Amino acid sequence: MSARGNAVTVTSPRPAASLLRALNAVRPEVFFSAAVAVDESFRPRAARSRTYRYAEVEPVGTLAEYRSAASAVVGRIDVRSFGRGIPSDRPAIRIVDRFDVTAASRGFRLEVTARSFVWGMVRKLVAGVRSVAAGDLAEATFRSALAGERRLTVGLAEPEPLVLWDVDYGRPWTTTTSRWSSIQRTYFEDERRATAIRDVLLATLREP
Repeated sequence: MSARGNAVTVTSPRPAASLLRALNAVRPEVFFSAAVAVDESFRPRAARSRTYRYAEVEPVGTLAEYRSAASAVVGRIDVRSFGRGIPSDRPAIRIVDRFDVTAASRGFRLEVTARSFVWGMVRKLVAGVRSVAAGDLAEATFRSALAGERRLTVGLAEPEPLVLWDVDYGRPWTTTTSRWSSIQRTYFEDERRATAIRDVLLATLREP
């Protein structure tokens, strides 16, 4: 899993723009894009909502089938079948604000927003939606599990396509930057090149 919307609190005498430059020099694979002054009571976990994106690059069903299954997730759901380490003797309720499925340049993009999630929830929901779209799981059974009427064993979707895309704190970021350091540009270009080479090699290995 990756994160685009994570937040961290830092105590520093530097102004925001200078602080962003300093933070972006720490590790090439970690990019700090915005900053805002907060008081000492601020807690990064106390967000209004979080949005996750999942890249379904090889869909197992149609867009309509994915959307139908995803629509069952929106609203008040019992996540006992869709989390890890959750006691089974009482409901575990979360409210999902939206679960959108859209066409992407390759496959589909799944995007889910809620105020809070339990551990493994997004990957299990994606796995459930995928199973319904593939015809391996009846949508009625999926909906029944989401309503807490039955328990369902659901696997975890692969972690690599999952990104914590946005976290809403109800306040604007006052200083932003889209400038990568030279070290970051080199790092991500090397990563992109290595991924492209791996794709070519894997395609070659699949050839008869």
